[in-house]
Amino acid sequence: MHDALGCLKQHESLDHFLARLEPAEVERIWYDWQVWARDDQLPPHTGGNGGGWRNWLVLGGRGAGKTRTGAEWVRSQALGIAPLADEVSQRIALVGETIAAVRSVMIEGVSGLLAVHPDHERPKFEPSKLQLVWPNGTIGQIFSAENPAGLRGPQFAAAWCDEICKWRHGIETWDMLQFGLRLGRAPRVVVTTTPKPIALLKRIMISPSTVTSRASTIANEANLSSAFLEEVTRRYGNSRLGRQELDGELIEDREDALWIRDWFEQSRVRDVPQLARIVVAVDPPVSSGSRADACGIIVAGRGFDKRAYVLADRSTRGQLPLDWAKEVVAAYGAFSGDCIVAEVNQGGELVENLLRQVNPGVPVKKVHATRGKWVRAEPISALYGRGLVSHVGGLERLEDQLCDFGPNGLSSGRSPDRLDALVWALTELMLGGSTDPKIRLV
Repeated sequence: MHDALGCLKQHESLDHFLARLEPAEVERIWYDWQVWARDDQLPPHTGGNGGGWRNWLVLGGRGAGKTRTGAEWVRSQALGIAPLADEVSQRIALVGETIAAVRSVMIEGVSGLLAVHPDHERPKFEPSKLQLVWPNGTIGQIFSAENPAGLRGPQFAAAWCDEICKWRHGIETWDMLQFGLRLGRAPRVVVTTTPKPIALLKRIMISPSTVTSRASTIANEANLSSAFLEEVTRRYGNSRLGRQELDGELIEDREDALWIRDWFEQSRVRDVPQLARIVVAVDPPVSSGSRADACGIIVAGRGFDKRAYVLADRSTRGQLPLDWAKEVVAAYGAFSGDCIVAEVNQGGELVENLLRQVNPGVPVKKVHATRGKWVRAEPISALYGRGLVSHVGGLERLEDQLCDFGPNGLSSGRSPDRLDALVWALTELMLGGSTDPKIRLV
């Protein structure tokens, strides 16, 4: 059937070809992953009889088809679909950043497990039991990287790990999973992720039992919005962030960086101690609209332990001034802030006036920078290097911007709006309100 389909597709449209088939034949072709998959979306040869690889690492850009790849591989393992599977894997672990992420992306997403099965094969999703049950009895259990201990005890013949570079307790979760992979002739794992230079990913990549596939965003252009591709290519093409997020490259920390990713991972926390003070810092954009810089909005606190905790990144793009002012005031209320720290280099009194239109009583501390971004950022980077700053949970976009910030004052070729807001927040909390005597605090 595959050869016939390939031949016919050269001479007539796919729609015309499918229209001539019986419904059962159409369904069989529609759900045959080997017909539609790109080469990089098909698993490497296993060698049979338990031989071959243990970890299949699928590195790809945003929208490259990683989720579909993982879901189709799990389907083949759950049902024993040859040649993609050597046998039926009756116990499968589904591990994601959070339980909500597993459900919304890996299971119920447009390319998730429920979508890739025909009706008669589709597993039953039992949210209360955190599991999927296939008609043949195969069970897929749901786990979160927020709780590595949840993997202590169960055993599996296969596992799908999604977006491991966003996992809060990555190494611990991965290690617990390895102890549970003890069923079947050759337990295997597929890992689907956009790469970041974290220790866990590097460890998996250098393992002799790992086979790596790569795909860029553009490889899946037939299934993506042309407007999306045009916009992200315009914004991020040829940048370090673009090479990572679109091309799926593993981009190491830049040599001239003020921040390195290990600092975030070593100090990242889930629970926040009692805080002595909380501020919301805002770096307003100079314009509005879809092409404007983002409005940097960072919430941070200082603990009684004399350490800083970055609580949230509420930055927003493309909004009118009054809209981002509402976001700032909302963050101030949500986190019971003590004050709003607002940079007024651009906009002057307008920034304070906008915030007071939303809430006349909100306390606003205006700051005005007279030195460059790099000089202002250096003392804040030093706080991270000394282990005095913790990120609460994942702050992916902020961390990407910090790690790509260069001496030219730009990150991925753009103004570092999130970084600017972070610098003002931590300057206020940790450095007495100034990183340099030439910075005037109004």
